[in-house]
Amino acid sequence: MARFFIDRPVFAWVISLLITLVGVLAIRALPVAQYPDIAPPTVSVWSSYPGASAKVVEDSVTALIERQMNGAPGLMYTSASSGNGRSSVNLTFRQGTSLDLAAVEVQNRLKTIESRLPEVVRRDGVVVERAADNIHMVVTLASANPAISEFDLGEIASAQVVNQLRRVPGVGQVQVWGTEKAIRIWPDPAKLVALDLTAPDVVSKVRAYNARVTVGDIGAGGTPASAPINANVVSDSALSTPEAFADIPLRVRADGSAIRLGDVARVELGAADYSYSSRVDGMPATAMGIKLAAGSNAVDVMKAVRKVMDEQSALFPAGVSYQIPYETASFVKVSIQKVVMTLLEAVVLVFLVMYLFMQNLRATLIPTLVVPVALLGTFGVLLGLGYSINTLTMFGMVLAIGILVDDAIVVVENTERIMVEEGLSPYAATVKAMSQISGAIVGITVVLVTVFVPMAFFSGAVGNIYRQFALTLAVSIGFSAFLALSLTPALCATLLRPIAADHHQKRGFFGWFNRTFALGTERYTRTVSKTLHRPWRAYLVYGIVLIAVPLAFMRLPSAFIPEEDTGSFMVMASEPQGATLPEAMTALKRIESYLMKDEPVKHVFVLGGWNEFGSGPGGGMLYVTLKDWHERTSKHDSVQAVVDRVNEKFAGQPDRMMMAMNSPALPELGSSNGFNLRLQDRAGVGKETFIAARDELLHKAAQDPVLKNVIFAGQGDVPQIDVTIDRRKMEALKVNMDDVNTTLATMFGSDYVGDFMLGAENRRVIVQADGKQRVSPEDIGNLRVRNANGEMVPLSAFVSLKWKLGSPQLRRYNSYPSFTIQGEAAPGKSSGEAMARMEQLMAELPKGIGYEWSGQSLEERISGAQAPMLFALSVLIVFLALAALYESWAIPAAVIMVVPLGVIGALGAVSLMGMPNDIYFKVGLIATIGLSAKNAILIVEVANDMAKQGMTWLDAAVEAARLRLRPIVMTSLAFGFGVVPLAIASGPASGAQRAIGVAVLGGIVTATVLAIFLVPLFFLLVGRFVRRPETESTDASRDGAPAVEGKV
Repeated sequence: MARFFIDRPVFAWVISLLITLVGVLAIRALPVAQYPDIAPPTVSVWSSYPGASAKVVEDSVTALIERQMNGAPGLMYTSASSGNGRSSVNLTFRQGTSLDLAAVEVQNRLKTIESRLPEVVRRDGVVVERAADNIHMVVTLASANPAISEFDLGEIASAQVVNQLRRVPGVGQVQVWGTEKAIRIWPDPAKLVALDLTAPDVVSKVRAYNARVTVGDIGAGGTPASAPINANVVSDSALSTPEAFADIPLRVRADGSAIRLGDVARVELGAADYSYSSRVDGMPATAMGIKLAAGSNAVDVMKAVRKVMDEQSALFPAGVSYQIPYETASFVKVSIQKVVMTLLEAVVLVFLVMYLFMQNLRATLIPTLVVPVALLGTFGVLLGLGYSINTLTMFGMVLAIGILVDDAIVVVENTERIMVEEGLSPYAATVKAMSQISGAIVGITVVLVTVFVPMAFFSGAVGNIYRQFALTLAVSIGFSAFLALSLTPALCATLLRPIAADHHQKRGFFGWFNRTFALGTERYTRTVSKTLHRPWRAYLVYGIVLIAVPLAFMRLPSAFIPEEDTGSFMVMASEPQGATLPEAMTALKRIESYLMKDEPVKHVFVLGGWNEFGSGPGGGMLYVTLKDWHERTSKHDSVQAVVDRVNEKFAGQPDRMMMAMNSPALPELGSSNGFNLRLQDRAGVGKETFIAARDELLHKAAQDPVLKNVIFAGQGDVPQIDVTIDRRKMEALKVNMDDVNTTLATMFGSDYVGDFMLGAENRRVIVQADGKQRVSPEDIGNLRVRNANGEMVPLSAFVSLKWKLGSPQLRRYNSYPSFTIQGEAAPGKSSGEAMARMEQLMAELPKGIGYEWSGQSLEERISGAQAPMLFALSVLIVFLALAALYESWAIPAAVIMVVPLGVIGALGAVSLMGMPNDIYFKVGLIATIGLSAKNAILIVEVANDMAKQGMTWLDAAVEAARLRLRPIVMTSLAFGFGVVPLAIASGPASGAQRAIGVAVLGGIVTATVLAIFLVPLFFLLVGRFVRRPETESTDASRDGAPAVEGKV
């Protein structure tokens, strides 16, 4: 193959240019993302049950839906939440499950239980959405015009923005933290009693007078042929203004006078929902939280959302503007830019290393030209595979740079050596060089590609991470090998010039470098010879390495992914039991004021009435975006530093919960960093015992030095009024139970009684008791219902009230009642250590209390369980590939024996830097295995060829070590300097870069320093298994060498 392209250099150029062109076009078409599609497909089922308690919602809605979903094809786990008036069930499916088919399956299963759901739930509708579980973006509307209220902003959002955003490709759900307008009818119970009216009277009259009636037509089919006309008959009794609703007659007296709705109720155009309040940068606002559809691209969605908002903002009233105070796409873009910069830095450093050794600009340019061609070709394959430009594919390319130049360096270096030693022309030297090293290039390629093969077959989120990285490296290495056998020899034959035998005897720096390296080579050769004759010290070193590797693995703490400065963080807050929304907003404003005054913030979005733990008037949260990274160069201004100061200032207040937390580096798998645990009541121990177990766990975790910020991620019990109906008294008073239920639900909950048209928009009509009559428990007893005799009976005649504590939110996980526990590792500890300690604490809980990890913590456990199999398979496949390549079981062993030498360096470097065994370390370790084997192949391949040509195994090992030292050192330095930018990275995405860079850099150092001495010994050692006994050398045996002068 090489000879073909040596004779046809233009053909080699044409192929390379075509590869480059495909790559350039692919870059323009490839989507950009922080991570590949790693989140498992998720389908969410939402429903509302106005006025119902969390317990009623769980029993009558959530449990029915959850039970019906069990057994759905591909279902991995379910997570359900029941709040006051709201139900949500999140269904997470296994990777590879079609999201569309999963959603259809959910819809079909819902149909089978729809008739069993409460009528009001069916009327409001059950919504099925294909969305991730976390907020990726917040869009707000604010106004500098005081005449435009927060409710006006809500109507603008509902009428002009929400539906447009829902149509954006990639948007899974738009959660509105504001409200559209509605006709609000506020009956006064006292006036109803005075006029002998009840809440059911109001509801029935409003529904009757606001009905839309289909009448028919005159002269349609079936009428006599003589009918003079054909016309529609229209009777639109629907109302559209507060005044029209207020004029509804509730009762007409005998004298013709009427009691109108406006006589007993306040009727206004108000808000449909008063549950939320929000602010952005100190101004009242309405907000929309955007969740991505599974598999969508955050950067593309962000661009599309901005485009929609720019178009819609032109239609907003004067003074109204939009902002996006929180989003994850900016971090993605900056992360990719940072990695691209690292890529360029790596190319420059590799070029300098090559020039240092080659000292010839033409020779240095040849490997340098290979890099862009191979990388661009890889982009073309990524597009064909449906991948994206993300941090993992880019990390793969950064690591690939040092590998890409390796093959070309070997070709150029060998060609130059032959030109010097044998005085051949560049063409003849290239032909001879390729005949010598083509096998080594193929062997190196086979090893480096096969070492990544097992990574492509793991499942789940971890498998997707491994797969992106592995295929990027494998494809780029494949292109490198192809170019080393095509373009590189063609360039060598045409670009290189004849070299004098004394070209290394230069003056100045290069002369000093060459003389020093030559002296070092002589000393190295003597050391190798001595080692082969007296190997016991080498065996001792290798034995120490073999013992140290498992010990270092066991001591290394585990984690999933490193924390990053994402440029944003969240603050969760909850007020004491029974707190109101205004009280919660007052507390949130204090945090807002501090952040805007004393911290380097760009945007602060405040939301009252909702946080990641659930909905409720006493809860709230802040989404905080810091200034851009280039404006925050000090560690004092990092996200973690700001988070720590906020927690120090506001946390620990009695009866209040406040916790600031860094935004997750991987938002697809959770809303925060740290661990996520689901405590489960698996044996039906009961609420009190379950709560006691939870509190005991939290108490022990708070005192544990390994743990930090371990909290119950939910809402505690709040005061509730338990209404007990004495049914005997009710029957004796001839009161109808339906009237009682309607009265309570309407006056203290709310009753959706119809719709009206507000311009072109359809809006709701809602009946609820006036707020002034819903302030004390006595207001319940003062309500009246009409009995069978037409008498007005107060509820206090047969209803008793009792205060109690109840849960505003109930959660279930995989059909068990559950509590969500979140926490972090203490400074200096890893998430793996924190999870292990939590498991120890949970082992002490009462029998029947179980647990499951979820989100990022679940993936960390899966990653840790898969790692041993991954490493073992990688080594095994490399061994088998080499065995097939060399038609030998023994020679590949000489290559495989070098693997621990690289692994110990990776482990040592990560341990010294205080870094954990996370997923990036595992990826770096796999790369180290391949690189360690590569160095060994360079020596073993040449030594094996020399042994076949008649040299003794001892002489072949020494001579191969001498010949391959310069290319090994050069390629190792090139690779090492190529990953230095990763190892010393700072700023956004630096955590992941350092994790992989430090591991690979440490591995390549020890894999080079130790391997150049031990690989010849390994080669000699396997000679015992392949030599012919009759040719044994007694001299070598006498000196203690394990190998002999046998021939292959």
